[in-house]
Amino acid sequence: MIKIGGLLPFTMIDFPGELAAVVFCQGCLLNCPYCHNPELKSLSDSTQTTWSDVISFLKKRQKLLRGVVFSGGEPLLQKNLHQAVLEVKSLGFKVALHTSGALPEALGKLLQDLSWIGLDIKGSFSKYHKASGTKVELNIAASVQKSLDMILSAGVPFEARTTTDPRVLTKEDILEMASYLSQKGVKTYALQEYRPCNNGRMPEPSMEAISAFYLDKIFLKKLEDLFDSFIIRRA
Repeated sequence: MIKIGGLLPFTMIDFPGELAAVVFCQGCLLNCPYCHNPELKSLSDSTQTTWSDVISFLKKRQKLLRGVVFSGGEPLLQKNLHQAVLEVKSLGFKVALHTSGALPEALGKLLQDLSWIGLDIKGSFSKYHKASGTKVELNIAASVQKSLDMILSAGVPFEARTTTDPRVLTKEDILEMASYLSQKGVKTYALQEYRPCNNGRMPEPSMEAISAFYLDKIFLKKLEDLFDSFIIRRA
């Protein structure tokens, strides 16, 4: 069915308002420098957990959980993701998706069956290749903007969020991107503090640089004023 990289049996934070399990899908087309799940990057890597294992687990949790989150990696790389979503829904679960938005065509096939989306916005669209670790010519930013428009048009509840990696983002980058999101009609936006990942891609930033985004009250107030709901997540 789909390639599973892991299963989190219980979460209260990955699907707002719902007790849920998280299915981590194998494979990602981005190469973000702050990635904490590099083991999920390869679509071809073998995993021990099968889709049958996931379904068996969910059948035992039908009275305990209300939702299932497909995360990654990038779940939309899975060719049979829509079929998997429908199977989960048939068991009575609501379905949420965590995505980079880099595959709008695949996203469009799922929108009507999703109850919530977590859309990762990597940074300023003018410098998106840097924050997403991709080549300029791939123009990932355009795909993400298309996905955003599709989500807004579909009316699916969602959150846009950004990880504040000081090696690839400045406050100005975030304000530029946040202003764009606000003008498009995004209501909920979250800043997520960078957590050292020691993946060897880039030298780790100082704690001072990591904290700087959250100690600047003027910066945070500007963001708060742009959205109905502004969320700060710190490690």
